[in-house]
Amino acid sequence: MSSAVNHFTHGPLTPALAYVMSCIGSMLGLRLTAQAHASRGASRVRWLLGAAVSIGGTGIWVMHFIAMMGFDVEGTPIRYDVPLTVASAVVAIVVVGTGLFLVSYGGGRVLPLLGGGLLTGLGVASMHYLGMYAMNMSAHVTYDRLTVALSVLIAVVAATVALWFTLRVKRPIWIAGAALVMGVAVAGMHYTGMFAMSVSLHHEAAPVAGADALDFLVPLMTVISLITLTMLLMVILSPSEEELHEDAELLARLELRRRTSQQQATYPAPQPTGRSRRR
Repeated sequence: MSSAVNHFTHGPLTPALAYVMSCIGSMLGLRLTAQAHASRGASRVRWLLGAAVSIGGTGIWVMHFIAMMGFDVEGTPIRYDVPLTVASAVVAIVVVGTGLFLVSYGGGRVLPLLGGGLLTGLGVASMHYLGMYAMNMSAHVTYDRLTVALSVLIAVVAATVALWFTLRVKRPIWIAGAALVMGVAVAGMHYTGMFAMSVSLHHEAAPVAGADALDFLVPLMTVISLITLTMLLMVILSPSEEELHEDAELLARLELRRRTSQQQATYPAPQPTGRSRRR
């Protein structure tokens, strides 16, 4: 028995909110990676981890499930498997973090960029379909293989472009533009994957196990969003890359002046003798 699948139950509200959230997560992630490139050691690792949570958690995972709030199948309730849904969030953050570390420590070379893009894209696609598999309903779900392959290709290309942005984009205006592009790519991958599915209701309705979206997803998305806002405040209060560079130059000049003063105090300039003065 076929079923009516509606991806936009609330009209344009859910896709618009999903796109905005993806842009916010991407923008913050790009800002954090710029901060990471200006840092060294443990500080750099912390900024990259924050970028992974921002892009993978907010820009991709939260975006995915905000969009899912508008998904409905007529004739059956939809519930979510809690462990699988949480696992999909972990997958998104881990694969994005792996890609960021590969590119950041790859010295801007092409091979780490392509490898990181492939790994991250496949991971993002895995997150999407794991999140879809976490949905329980009294129906049988199938996927069109060609459309699935297209969604995976979009994910890989989008991930590669996003990682390239983390290397090249540093000015706020360019970060904002890159985030808008990344939001389009993530949303495009999501809805392409969604349109790949077909749903056939079971002949006899059965109880559907799992958690309701409002009881489970909304609190989880709220927590991740609050973490993102906290990191946003950290970035706003932290010095930019240009300010760090200026501070480093100022410290270098002060250090040079201090060393010059020490040398002059240790080895004073020789005073001219009386005979030299008469001449």
